[in-house]
Amino acid sequence: MHNRCNRWQVITRLHLVLSATIFWISCFSIVGTGFTASAAEMPEIQQRGYLTVAVKDNLRPLGFRDANGNLQGLEIDLAQRLALDLVGKTDAVKLQPVANRDRLSVVLDKKVDFAIARVTATESRSRIVSFSVPYYLDGTVLVTKDASVNKLSDLAKQKIAVLNNSSTIAKVRFYLPNAELVGVNSYHEAREKIESNAAVAFAADATVLSGWVQQYPQYQLLPTKLSTEPLSVVMPKGLQYDKLRRNVNQAIARYLEQGWLQQRSQYWGLP
Repeated sequence: MHNRCNRWQVITRLHLVLSATIFWISCFSIVGTGFTASAAEMPEIQQRGYLTVAVKDNLRPLGFRDANGNLQGLEIDLAQRLALDLVGKTDAVKLQPVANRDRLSVVLDKKVDFAIARVTATESRSRIVSFSVPYYLDGTVLVTKDASVNKLSDLAKQKIAVLNNSSTIAKVRFYLPNAELVGVNSYHEAREKIESNAAVAFAADATVLSGWVQQYPQYQLLPTKLSTEPLSVVMPKGLQYDKLRRNVNQAIARYLEQGWLQQRSQYWGLP
């Protein structure tokens, strides 16, 4: 019993040291960029009269540009709706397109108030930023152009393309253990595999493959999701941002209750 207690104390101390180390590394990383780890507080946002929001501009149907170069998509709709509720006008929002690698850092570096840029809420990310309640549940789905494939079991022993080193691999292996997985390095390569009959289907995120089907109507999404991954608004941590977080969370909860988010998701062709 005494040894067991000692082991527990050691584990606890190691956990505390590791947590502290991660915290200070994060702090030094932020200081090293020359920015302070802060975003605008709610009174400042209301006083200036607009929001600044990081979004995607190349990810149909969440955030992309139309033929005239205007931003549109589900996440653009959400940013504009939050602007209406938080500062009074749908056009009171400055949209800042960001690359995937910058989706968290722009919030930490005070470049935007928050980000709505297809960010999955994870435990590791929640150590440095706060997440809203989910506005959409993403997940792994399969796309195919084979008209004979209508359900998951139709792919039981078929060739399925998956992105190399992605978490999708484990999900497909779990549901389709006898399928042959074909590794690819990009979505473009996955389409080439299907077009050349080197693969029957491609497994990836529903939000991305929805845009694929809209661009290539000869393809179809299978109805079964292999996973569920919450997409959330990225917001700064800290007590000074409590009002901002509460306002965003309450607004999204209201959009879900009223069915507005479901309607917009369907409008943009999301499963």
